[in-house]
Amino acid sequence: MTLPEIDRPRSIARLAESSADLIAALQDAGGAYPASPTFSAYAGYSWFRDGAFIADGMSSYGRAESAERFFDWCARVLESHADEIAAITAAADEGRPVADGAMLPTRFTFEGRAGVDEWWDFQLDGYGTWLWAVGEHVRRHGTDASRWVRAIELSVAYLCSSWRRPCFDWWEEHAMHVHVSTLGCIAAGLREAVALGVLDAAHEASATRVEAEIVELIRTDGVAHGHLAKWLGSTAVDASLASVVGLLEVVPGGSDLGRATTAAIEHDLTVDGGVHRYLDDTFYGGGRWPLLSCMLGVAHARAGDLDRARELLDWAASTAARDGALPEQVGGHLLAPERVDEWVERWGPVAQPLLWSHAMLIRLAVELDAVGAPNAAEATE
Repeated sequence: MTLPEIDRPRSIARLAESSADLIAALQDAGGAYPASPTFSAYAGYSWFRDGAFIADGMSSYGRAESAERFFDWCARVLESHADEIAAITAAADEGRPVADGAMLPTRFTFEGRAGVDEWWDFQLDGYGTWLWAVGEHVRRHGTDASRWVRAIELSVAYLCSSWRRPCFDWWEEHAMHVHVSTLGCIAAGLREAVALGVLDAAHEASATRVEAEIVELIRTDGVAHGHLAKWLGSTAVDASLASVVGLLEVVPGGSDLGRATTAAIEHDLTVDGGVHRYLDDTFYGGGRWPLLSCMLGVAHARAGDLDRARELLDWAASTAARDGALPEQVGGHLLAPERVDEWVERWGPVAQPLLWSHAMLIRLAVELDAVGAPNAAEATE
């Protein structure tokens, strides 16, 4: 399903605006972005990873104040865990790394506390993506990053000490592997931390060195059949890799490796504009995710294929409910339809709205100059 051509520009612009308004309305007073306000497993929590992409979407749309409130929240969370980060980095330096359970969690309550609910918590990607989002925001709006310098340094120290460790991926799965999309998030974050120009000499040197090591590792051990692989040693592709060759630009979208990765995602995971996470996905039956269609669209746009990027944007927009709410995933082409009921019984219906979906639609629409005139004036308020 695509939007009628005559209505497309107006419909996309209207949906982007309503998406930004929704995100702003749901943002917590302290700056945290809820993953989804009503989905039982997500309610009350904010992820650094999801939130960073949400902040980037809002920043790109001119909602600078919203993005900066999220960065302030991230900074407060990190500074409150400074002692833990110091213990983690010291243990790693001494060759006795702490257990996975002692690493920083992937999500926090709106108040900045670790959750009490059991979760697949050890993930490194979010601590890279928030740095990346800050860098993008500063480049876009000229904001002074010095107010976040302590948190940026803490993130750099944490990532540089721990980046080689296996951990859960974006999807809270496969904790025994080193995931290429996670490495991409870390490399992009370290690159942007250096570009901000706020690090002291020691942190800058560490970030520069580790970023180069990660990029080299990705290109040597993170490639299979000419495309980026789901994890080191895998031959499969994962849709999260679209970010590595798209928004994060760790691998240029127009390079041979970038184009091959985009082509593999299209071939293995994309149906009628909707993108599956990976082929063995069983979460809610393994549906197609609008946010991944938008991520893939950005990758296509950066490789010069604007027509395909627009098709993916149209498909993502077509998944919106009558009230404009975008879901986490949709059915219609499930990889494991027999697994739907167990998730519905466990957590209820699929998350809708998912703020990350709304943010990615905004971000692709901005990339394609399809948003009309966003509220750029708000950035100076």
